[in-house]
Amino acid sequence: MGAPPNELYTAFSFIGFVLCAIPFYWHLEAWNTGTCMYMAWTGLGCLLQFVNSIVWNKNVIDKAPVYCDIATRIQVGLNVAIPACSLCINRRLYKIATVKAVMITPAEKRRAVITDLLIGIGIPILQMAVQYVVEGHRYNIFEDFGPLHATVIMIPSFPLFYAWPVAIGVISLVYCIMTIYQFYKRGRQFKQIMSSNRGLNQSRYLRLMALSLVEILGTIPLGSWVIAHQSKLFMSKWLSWEDTHSNYSRVVQVPSVLWKADHEIVVGLETFRWSLPVCAFIFFGFFGFADEARKHYRLVYTSLASRIGYSTSSGSFTGSSHAYVVQRADSIRFRCLTSFTVPHPSLT
Repeated sequence: MGAPPNELYTAFSFIGFVLCAIPFYWHLEAWNTGTCMYMAWTGLGCLLQFVNSIVWNKNVIDKAPVYCDIATRIQVGLNVAIPACSLCINRRLYKIATVKAVMITPAEKRRAVITDLLIGIGIPILQMAVQYVVEGHRYNIFEDFGPLHATVIMIPSFPLFYAWPVAIGVISLVYCIMTIYQFYKRGRQFKQIMSSNRGLNQSRYLRLMALSLVEILGTIPLGSWVIAHQSKLFMSKWLSWEDTHSNYSRVVQVPSVLWKADHEIVVGLETFRWSLPVCAFIFFGFFGFADEARKHYRLVYTSLASRIGYSTSSGSFTGSSHAYVVQRADSIRFRCLTSFTVPHPSLT
């Protein structure tokens, strides 16, 4: 398998970042914590690899050491970030299906948001800290790809790094199965809950369920393959902290003529970075064309048209539909605030 052109990835990663940014605002207004974190982590990953593909295009120069340190930490967090966000979504869907997620008081809503943040941000931060135990040196730089964390393949690396996405994916799968069971078991009551909340409709619920299921079906098989694949490679022996981190400050620079000639490295690097735009496209496919998205697109169009004095009703320039735009914005903002929706593993 040959690596796709670097310029092709640059274009798709930027598109992926934009697709995550477009629906972020109205999901944030509606306090959809899980989906917001999903978009934030996926968009951040796309933006990070977009920058890397440009800065290290056809070179391996260590031109930004501090940036590389930050970028590799984010990469480690991405190992579990998207599965963790999917777990947040599945937890919330299960609570809705069991009539436990109909939040009444602001305090209950705050507790739900805090729990989601601890999962969607806390777990990736914990992964960043734990992975350092099995990091052999500062980072690697691959031509066209950019910096990459330097996890040493040894027995402690599997429980401390490689197994986390699969474990989170399995927990998400359990929640998903229980949600589907409750969804069909309590169908009539579920429809009543949907009808009692203007923002909690069945279509949005099912799209969230489908998104989380697709993520699970990607996380568990791919994460299991990574574990099996890495276990077959040469495995260093853990001796001590000092041995693993001896000469830690070195940076390994790998030109493309070397890593692109190794099939296993090509598969690993390309799968990791292309998985980020794929997640962005999948999310936008589920939510970028929904009713609430089209309403916001129309709102933006109407707002821009009014600013340049263009009447969307007559197709001519006029002096003022500003009052209509404000009324429309307030109406959509109210629907967002009263809605309650919920809100992959990386190869190394």
